[in-house]
Amino acid sequence: MSTEHELTTPEARVSALLEDVQRLYATITQRVVGQQRVLDGVLTCLLAGGHALLEGVPGVGKTLLVRTLAEALSLSFSRVQFTPDLMPADILGTTVLVEDKLGARSFAFSRGPVFAHVLLADEINRATPKTQSALLEVMQEHTVTISTETHRLEEPYCVLATQNPLEMEGTYPLPEAQLDRFLLKLQVDFPSREELHTILERTTGDSVEKPLLPVLDRARVLALRRVVREVAVPRHVLSYVVGLLEATHPERARELPRIQRFVRYGASPRGAQAILLSAKVRAVLAGRFAASLEDVRAVLHPALRHRLILSFEGVAEGVSSDALLDDVLASVRPDV
Repeated sequence: MSTEHELTTPEARVSALLEDVQRLYATITQRVVGQQRVLDGVLTCLLAGGHALLEGVPGVGKTLLVRTLAEALSLSFSRVQFTPDLMPADILGTTVLVEDKLGARSFAFSRGPVFAHVLLADEINRATPKTQSALLEVMQEHTVTISTETHRLEEPYCVLATQNPLEMEGTYPLPEAQLDRFLLKLQVDFPSREELHTILERTTGDSVEKPLLPVLDRARVLALRRVVREVAVPRHVLSYVVGLLEATHPERARELPRIQRFVRYGASPRGAQAILLSAKVRAVLAGRFAASLEDVRAVLHPALRHRLILSFEGVAEGVSSDALLDDVLASVRPDV
């Protein structure tokens, strides 16, 4: 593998990134069957420096995918099973009284499971709003503040959360402020017939699951993130992203009656950042060092579907955010 200082041209840096990602894909698919689109989204969040919310019915492989990704990386991994009785200190950590060998007592900070490179927040919507809000600072600033002391988490840091869209009893909807901190919301679909055959053959036989060998370490992940940040964004692509974001706001979407009728608040500026960063990752994974209009269109739905706040009428009529984003894509034309 080439060292970073040897990769002097954009083409060389993209080629090295593709090589690393292909090895990561090959390792993960030894255990995970199908779900290519979801895997693309999770890796996009990892390379873009963001977090992912995976939504799907039970048993479709959400937790398995996250655990496999963590195992394929030489990064620390922590899992928290969110429950209604979980408290913020159970995630973040707390200050405890300790005694040394001489009997002297002092207060020390005991770190919680949030101090890991990859955090799996399993069934995140089962925790109370009080506990969910404990992740707000962690996800945005990558820090934990206890009392008057702030502790910084080691990079790279990525929260991968799962939730079940069907069961409502014993769950608490994620607040808008927390949803906005997820770079992408990924929908984990039911496997195809062929994928079900493969899953059953792998999981109901007498074969023993072998441990995966890590293919990327912390330094390499950080280097890949720097490559993504260097990807160029032409002016007309940037203007297109701004136009798409503005079209999600009912007060600015003059030619989109469904947006005006069913949307209470449009996507925040974080939504535009999510589109651009995801488009950059998609570009380099296609072997290009510049984001295109097609890259933007491809990532619009996972980047914005959780950022549209529907009106009462929209919720009552069961309007989906994806359908409204289809209207946005059909209406907004790029300035080329």
